[in-house]
Amino acid sequence: MPRRAGAPTRDGLLVRTVDVLVALIALLVFSPIMLFSAATIALTSSGPILFRQQRIGRDGELFTCLKFRTMHVNASEMLDALLADCPAARAEWAENHKLRNDPRIIGIGNFLRRTSLDELPQIFNVLAGEMAIVGPRPIVTGEIARYGRYIGDYCSVRPGITGLWQVSGRSETSYRCRVACDRLYARRKSILGDIRIMACTVPVVLLGQGAC
Repeated sequence: MPRRAGAPTRDGLLVRTVDVLVALIALLVFSPIMLFSAATIALTSSGPILFRQQRIGRDGELFTCLKFRTMHVNASEMLDALLADCPAARAEWAENHKLRNDPRIIGIGNFLRRTSLDELPQIFNVLAGEMAIVGPRPIVTGEIARYGRYIGDYCSVRPGITGLWQVSGRSETSYRCRVACDRLYARRKSILGDIRIMACTVPVVLLGQGAC
C-alpha cells in the first residue's frame, strides 16, 4: 500500500474541530432525508441499505467507506457482463471508472447519485476520523495506478465528502483532471480553502452539476 511522501503531518486541531462541527450539523439537518432514503431503498430493492467498500484513506490506510446502496446486489456480475459485451462501455469505464448510463443502478439510485445524497452516510466516516468534510474523493485500490507518482499527495490528507474535483466539473472532467485537482488540493490545503470549497459545493449539489 502506498504511503505519502515526505515527513508525516497531522491535521490541525482547528481543521478537525471544523470537520466534526460541520458533520454534526449536517447529521442534524439531513437526518430526515437520510431516513427517507433508507426507507425507500429498503422498500423498493432487495439487499442492504448501505453499501460498504474498502477505500484508501490518509497514509494509505484502508477504511470502510459508507454510502447508500444505489445499485443491485449483483452489480459486480452485471458490470463484468456489460464490459465483456459492450466495447463503448468498456472504453468509458477505462477512461473514467464510471458509466453514464449504468444498468446496475436501482430505481431511486439515479436521484441519490445526481443529488449526492448517496454519500450522506459518510458523515459517520467523518465523525470516526476516517474522512474529512473536504478532501479527495476516496479511491479503491484499483485506482492507485491512475495516480502514479502522485499517489503520495492523495495519501497525505484524509479523503473528503466534497473537494476541489467536485466543484471543478466532477464527472464532466477527465480522470487526469481529477488527479490534478487532488494533487493541487493536498499541496495547498488550508482552512480557508476548505471553507471556500464547502461554499461552492452547495450550488453544485443543488444543480446536480457533473453528477454521474
